[in-house]
Amino acid sequence: MSPQCRKWGISLAAAAILLVPAFSQTSSTTSSTGTGTSTGTPTRSGLPTSTTTGTTSTTGQTQIPQPIRVSGRVMVDDGTPPSFPAVIERLCNGNPHAEGYTDTQGYFSILLGQATGVIGDASDTSGISNRTTPLSGITGGSGTGLSTGTTRAATNRFDNCELRASLGGYRSQSINLASRRPSDDPDVGVILIHRMGASESATTVTATTLKAPKEARKALQKGMDLARKNKPEEAIASLREAVKVDPEFAFAWCELGKLQGDNGHAADAHASFQAAARAEPRWPEPYLRLSLIAVQARDWKELADTTDRVLRLNSFEYPQAFFFNAVANYNLRHIEVAEKSALSAEKLDVQHHFPQIADLLGKILADRHEYAEAAEKLRTYLMLAPNATDAADARKRLMEMEKLAAESSQIASKGPPR
Repeated sequence: MSPQCRKWGISLAAAAILLVPAFSQTSSTTSSTGTGTSTGTPTRSGLPTSTTTGTTSTTGQTQIPQPIRVSGRVMVDDGTPPSFPAVIERLCNGNPHAEGYTDTQGYFSILLGQATGVIGDASDTSGISNRTTPLSGITGGSGTGLSTGTTRAATNRFDNCELRASLGGYRSQSINLASRRPSDDPDVGVILIHRMGASESATTVTATTLKAPKEARKALQKGMDLARKNKPEEAIASLREAVKVDPEFAFAWCELGKLQGDNGHAADAHASFQAAARAEPRWPEPYLRLSLIAVQARDWKELADTTDRVLRLNSFEYPQAFFFNAVANYNLRHIEVAEKSALSAEKLDVQHHFPQIADLLGKILADRHEYAEAAEKLRTYLMLAPNATDAADARKRLMEMEKLAAESSQIASKGPPR
């Protein structure tokens, strides 16, 4: 295989694909099992035992939102079901709402948004969240390709909501609910949870946000409101005012960087994310945002460094960090490190939001002349992403791997010459 084939970079088009996870496996740290009422008996078939329908909207009447059915399974990342029932929570704008429980094998089936007579559901709440802003809104557009749900108007009741499991002593992956509709397949797949260890030091609530002065928080809120109204330059000016008032306001720096990236100010965005990281060194998001810039700049050294930092803080909730780390190390020719990171990414990406992981593993295996194994990874990639921009090239490589695997098998069957 030629050196040109061995070198693998990510084009901007490919980056746009891999930077649009339907989930942002964002973290949620819980210290108690919480409380809640199950909306349906969990079943392995994913079907609840009861359903609720919304009322028909007529002139002068308030329409009750139609509930959304979701089902799936919670699993510990060692492959076992949780020892105790986990609470299934809907987290909207940083506000948790218990929806139901898992059964003894980790299965759940619930109805989101059932009418309860309570006005002002968490999903309709606006305001500043102290949690990590999810990466689910990344679109890979202009500039650095950074975008976040805070810069657009909500179009769905659950636009700013995630689904997660809550169990004392564990971290949970999250499922983004922004694109879910009542007619969708209810199965959301597996939600992995991970027992927290003493070495994990990431924070999901930024201390600088909690201590930011009122004037800075007001400027931040104004900036986010302006962004939602599609007034980016005014929003940027307001966020600059927030960090001027409080230069240690990490959340404001991060929001500023997102807007700057969206509007073609790549250098400014990079500086803002660096400022956020300096102010809150235990918060993964600034490093994740810097890694996205490094991906599109093909700065493999910075990509390796920033993703290393994310993974030192939290080695569970960010499969994209493992994947980007694998990409960086593959291009730096640190193949063993790249393979290890890619395998970790594959294990954690239970929702298959990064099919390129399989493609990268296929390239690594092909480099080692393990053609049959490489072909299997390419088949997985094409199954997960049949319409990828490089699907035609992947099919050609698959044919080549299958041919080489067959030739290797024939040579092996003949044995050594006598």
